[in-house]
Amino acid sequence: MSEIIPGILEKDFAEIEKKIELVKGFAKTIHIDIIDGKFAPNTTFLNPKPFEKYSKDIFLEAHLMVEEPINYLDSFAAAGFKRFLGHIEHMSSQEDFVAKGELLGEVGLALDVNTPLESLKADYQDLDCVLVMSVKAGFSAQEFMPEVLEKVKKIREISPIPIEIDGGINDKTITQGSGCGVSRFVTTSFLFNGDFSQNYQKLRSLLKIND
Repeated sequence: MSEIIPGILEKDFAEIEKKIELVKGFAKTIHIDIIDGKFAPNTTFLNPKPFEKYSKDIFLEAHLMVEEPINYLDSFAAAGFKRFLGHIEHMSSQEDFVAKGELLGEVGLALDVNTPLESLKADYQDLDCVLVMSVKAGFSAQEFMPEVLEKVKKIREISPIPIEIDGGINDKTITQGSGCGVSRFVTTSFLFNGDFSQNYQKLRSLLKIND
């Protein structure tokens, strides 16, 4: 089952809130980018507390582009986040992150665009999903890198696990991922530039999502 997941990458909670209000009537899941300025030369809003007001009405997933994402799990779970995607590039122990994440909700590991699949050491059976970046992690409005689809194909050969892709997803690139086994598509710039409803429905129609 394919899903379009709006992604929000903002420094200011007022901007985050505007986008949540815009999308909450459409999407079941919202993807919140958390960047600490160390993982990438960018920083987003880092306080999970204000998200509590939305956590009962929408499924929140945290994309943790941070050093030691395990240290963020408790506070984001307390705010009502239900899925935690941690980047392996700045993670001391994939096993520890996954074990703790499993206790708090759904857990997945994320691979930056240049990170080889072989760097993922956790057992796929312990994961709820794998996130594959199709741009360099840290900034929105980048161009989709189709070479990452080889990574997607390899994952699909190994496991039936849900694969999420993030970066440069628009009406031109979304079907490329779908054809390789991606089921969740995080999209930021394409959705919010212009008419959100129209853009969202266009992506759904390309994936033949009818529900």
